[in-house]
Amino acid sequence: MTPEWNRYVALGDSITEGFCDPIVGAGEPWLGWADRLAMILDGNARLRGEEFAFANLAVRGKRIRHVIDDQVPRAIDLGADLVSILIGGNDLMTAHADPDALAAEVESGVCAIRATGADVLLATCFDPRFAFFLKPLRGRAAVYNANLWSIARSHGTFTLDLWGARELQARAMWAEDRIHLAPAGHRLLASRAAHSLGVPYYELSAPLAHPLPTPARPSSLSVMGWASRHALPWLSRRLRGISTGDGRPAKLPNLTAVTGRR
Repeated sequence: MTPEWNRYVALGDSITEGFCDPIVGAGEPWLGWADRLAMILDGNARLRGEEFAFANLAVRGKRIRHVIDDQVPRAIDLGADLVSILIGGNDLMTAHADPDALAAEVESGVCAIRATGADVLLATCFDPRFAFFLKPLRGRAAVYNANLWSIARSHGTFTLDLWGARELQARAMWAEDRIHLAPAGHRLLASRAAHSLGVPYYELSAPLAHPLPTPARPSSLSVMGWASRHALPWLSRRLRGISTGDGRPAKLPNLTAVTGRR
């Protein structure tokens, strides 16, 4: 039997915000895997004759502490019956990241949400071998993921296994900056998430309230072009302790009906 949810809240950083997955053309506003999943779940709810609402609290640049301190309490206040958590990439890229301690922080948030009776979709982090500059992080990412699997078993969460999604090793899944997903990657995550939640694949093709954009082919840059356009600005922000998400509100802070929203 397919699980039934009516209030889905997505937590996380730029990946869940939908960065690099434009609704139309180029630039913002973003769509993203969580919004795409919400459309799938909305279609599922409409087949049951029920209403469905979605909130996306994710903000680019956020870290685990932001999710635990700010986003989890908000999701609980909204009365979510399903919460997705995809977070950790920004933390793991810090010089002295402790993957065990980071996972313990995530567990505290999972516990708080599960205590309300809500379900949790807990996502592992990507296998960073797809990008040469992220490969040194692979060991700590693996330890972090091992902890997440233990958390999932202990607290009965649904698990979105992104480490095991081998399709994500393909260049076409990633945007020009080689850190964020291209539209094709967001589509893959949405379908994988639906499968992880037990939504049958035939429901993925159920009529949606709005057509989904056709994935664009990611542009390709030389190493030097990529460094000047993306890597150096990112490094500069890290050294100054600032983020592109500083002071930025969530794009969808309140539960909103998916049908007719876009």
